[in-house]
Amino acid sequence: MKNYLNFETDIKDIDNELEKLKDPFNQEGLSEVDTEKINKTQKELDEKLENIYANLDPWQITLVARHEDRPKSKFFIDNLFEDFILLEGDRFYGEDKSVITGFAKFNGQSVLVIGQEKGEDLESRIKRNFGMMRPEGYRKTIRLMKLADKFNIPIISFIDTPGAYPGVGAEERGQAEAIAKSIECCMELKVPNIAIVIGEGGSGGAIALASSNKVLMLENAIYSVISPEGCATILWRDPKKMLDAAKAMKLSAKDLLELNIIDEIISEPLGGAHRDKDDILKSIKISISKNLNFFKEMTGDEIINHRKNKFLKIGRNKGFVTNPESLSAAQLPLTKFQGLFYSKKNLIIAIVSVTIVAIFLALIL
Repeated sequence: MKNYLNFETDIKDIDNELEKLKDPFNQEGLSEVDTEKINKTQKELDEKLENIYANLDPWQITLVARHEDRPKSKFFIDNLFEDFILLEGDRFYGEDKSVITGFAKFNGQSVLVIGQEKGEDLESRIKRNFGMMRPEGYRKTIRLMKLADKFNIPIISFIDTPGAYPGVGAEERGQAEAIAKSIECCMELKVPNIAIVIGEGGSGGAIALASSNKVLMLENAIYSVISPEGCATILWRDPKKMLDAAKAMKLSAKDLLELNIIDEIISEPLGGAHRDKDDILKSIKISISKNLNFFKEMTGDEIINHRKNKFLKIGRNKGFVTNPESLSAAQLPLTKFQGLFYSKKNLIIAIVSVTIVAIFLALIL
């Protein structure tokens, strides 16, 4: 049974009518299929979908990103990769089912695949903790990212989480430290890492794996520091103001591309990724291939610099730097004091050391 969002009432009615027309065994018994009417109804459905999805507000995009029929990480892993070998455990505490990790082949090339998985039904969602990773999940991904780095294997991550798990047990086991270490690990990798936000990219739970060379987003995905409901509760003490919050947060793919926070938008089929899963598979496969080829001739140091420069440039196109393309990790603008310090670093250290020794001798003599 198809699931519809609250703004899809008209779509639901047309969909139901279309299903009846396609079924020759209707209430009146066996009858002929009216192909002309089916084509007309299908055209009407496509026009309605195009009209609605071309004018979605940020809150409606959030609802589409959370759609329960939306393809999840497991679906993409099963259909995009070959010879997937599931690897589990962080070697410290245990296994975290909210993230699927393992090595696989993509177009004959070895890759490490990481996928935050929400689950398909109630049972699997509880098992997967609704895609909210615990510390052992981040430590598992760190372990495997380091292994991939050692053997020069690119990393592909599928991001889909409302955020890291905020439970007491997770905090006791070092949730914040695990997220910070994951970000640090991502930034130090000498292999290309590509993150694809397929649904929700929530808070530190997402950025822990999305500190990547390339951050891609599906057209109707969201990527934000907090959920719209959480933001509305904090700012207005009213979770019902989630539309205002969603607009202010600039969480849609279009807004984030304009801000240079993400690198690419992957177009979705008409009506969202859940309406044509085969089509979205093709689009993601093309995008992954293109981005892996982009890094094919780069050395490890070039890959690290590419990643660092990407994050250093975020937000600078509307700030004090007029030409952000000229900004690199090795060419950061220095203040007059910083320039003096770096040019006379050894002399300053020597003077400070002598001064400390002199003060110490004066005190004891």
